[in-house]
Amino acid sequence: MNCNTRYGRVLSLALLTAFGLVLAGSGLAEDASPRLVGTVNINTATPEQLELLPGIGESRARAVVAMRKQRGGFKSVDELLEVKGIGEVALERLRPFVRTEGKTTAQLK
Repeated sequence: MNCNTRYGRVLSLALLTAFGLVLAGSGLAEDASPRLVGTVNINTATPEQLELLPGIGESRARAVVAMRKQRGGFKSVDELLEVKGIGEVALERLRPFVRTEGKTTAQLK
């Protein structure tokens, strides 16, 4: 096999990989994971509704509810930092989906 043929195959594979990455980043490729749309009111949401949030499982949802009961509610989304397991990075991931007022409208699509 000569060098040009091998180079052509490598180049073709590289271009196909790059194209796939572009499609994945643009949203044109099918995304198998569900997307969260809407918001969650952290003052009224059930544990099940809280679990819809990225990075919030059963134990963190219970911790949010416990903190909410202890404080009598959250005045600010930033107060979620006081919940064990929610740090700055997690809060920034949650911020687009959480509110302290209004109706919980979140659902997975």
